[in-house]
Amino acid sequence: LTLQFLRSSIPPTFTAAFEHDDWVAAVDVLSATSPHSSAYEKDPRILSGSYDGLLRMWSPSGTVIATSPGASNGGHTSSIKAAKFLSPTTIASAGLDRTVRIWSYADATGPDAQGKLTPTLALYGHTLPIDSLAAHTPSNRLLSASADGSIGLWTPNKSAPAAPAALLPGSAPSAKRRKMNAAVDVPARGATLMMAAHTAPATGVVFHPDDATVAYSTSLDHTLKTLDLATGNVVDTRATGHALLCLTTLAPGGSGHVVAVGSAARHITLIDPRAGSVVMTLRGHKNKIASLARDPSSAFGLVSGAHDGTVRVWDVRSSREGNLDEGGRVGEAVFVVGRDGAGKSKVGGEGEKVFGVVWDQTVGIVSAGEDRRVQINAPARLEKS
Repeated sequence: LTLQFLRSSIPPTFTAAFEHDDWVAAVDVLSATSPHSSAYEKDPRILSGSYDGLLRMWSPSGTVIATSPGASNGGHTSSIKAAKFLSPTTIASAGLDRTVRIWSYADATGPDAQGKLTPTLALYGHTLPIDSLAAHTPSNRLLSASADGSIGLWTPNKSAPAAPAALLPGSAPSAKRRKMNAAVDVPARGATLMMAAHTAPATGVVFHPDDATVAYSTSLDHTLKTLDLATGNVVDTRATGHALLCLTTLAPGGSGHVVAVGSAARHITLIDPRAGSVVMTLRGHKNKIASLARDPSSAFGLVSGAHDGTVRVWDVRSSREGNLDEGGRVGEAVFVVGRDGAGKSKVGGEGEKVFGVVWDQTVGIVSAGEDRRVQINAPARLEKS
């Protein structure tokens, strides 16, 4: 008898929660083990992006180390929906104002000192709000997914192409221009490539895990697309039966990879993009799936955040054969994590929807949502035996 693994019975432990003034849509982590760390050896940092239009940098203990400036000083003019570390000193954010903004980050130099977020670039190209960003640190490139149905590829430095004149603040009607004009003059640039990938709002985008010239995107048009970033072409389309809201990649078994897509129909589908087949369906959420992230320590694990107010931890080895209605292999959550202090769960997650989640090997599972909090849970490891 060969046992493949032993699942821990200890659920993720609540570590901390950071209060905000408005809903929190985006989180990311910088630590010694994060993919964009580049030999980072300082204390971890947690980045949050909020509906109040501000980025905040946090210590693991809940101290705000830095806050981004507002619209009048080069910041966003509306809610932030996505935020990513490009490196320990560079951050990208995007949101309802249709721009991707690049920030220089200087960490605090002493126990009582404050860090600083300085706007360095404003990237223009989308015509509707931006919902998702993906960063590829080795090539210093960004991807964005927008409600205009397009996927943008960006080089976040001043060598990037010129910004489209029609999208710059000076081209807006006078009332809107007054709102968008900033006292700080932030250089504007355009996209390296803008792909009209979808026929409805694009909701998520990721780089291929092994090939930075390939990306995957999801949309409300029910499709998962494979994109060739070298040519700007859509090279594969996989239609599903539901609106897709987010995605991530996994490499179970160490051979090839699968794409996990979260749907408005409350389940996560694992798709093999090479064969175009559904590998497995993960079921258990009671409302739409808003965010997915892979386990940094295992090729078999991922975490999801949903509008039911829960974060669920999955191991794709923990599955069963589905019944006639479910079809195929079905996975069920290993752990379910609610919002701390929320009390009895509300119907459909009302008031406690989870909008964003990230999994860091050092810090743990970090989630953000409608309760205006960033929450950290340290998971028990799924040990092999």
